[in-house]
Amino acid sequence: MVTHEEVLKIAQLAKLSIREDELDTLTKDMDDIIRFADTINQVSAEASGFDNINHLENVFREDTVIPSLPREEILKNAECQEDGYFLVKKRG
Repeated sequence: MVTHEEVLKIAQLAKLSIREDELDTLTKDMDDIIRFADTINQVSAEASGFDNINHLENVFREDTVIPSLPREEILKNAECQEDGYFLVKKRG
């Protein structure tokens, strides 16, 4: 069971401030989450057959090289370019 002290320690590590009136609710919620995670950990996906319920496999197409425009043709409309690459302004 999760204790108030553990919730306060986690809050301190996460740099969160918790009001006294929130502590009971947060402790119960965290305990519920941990119990749920424990329940999930007990389920064996391989034993239950949920590894591939649709029995589908990925089908990939063959890679095919097709002609495209020459680099010079593509870059002639570029506002800025350098060494065969587009140059764009850094944002942010």
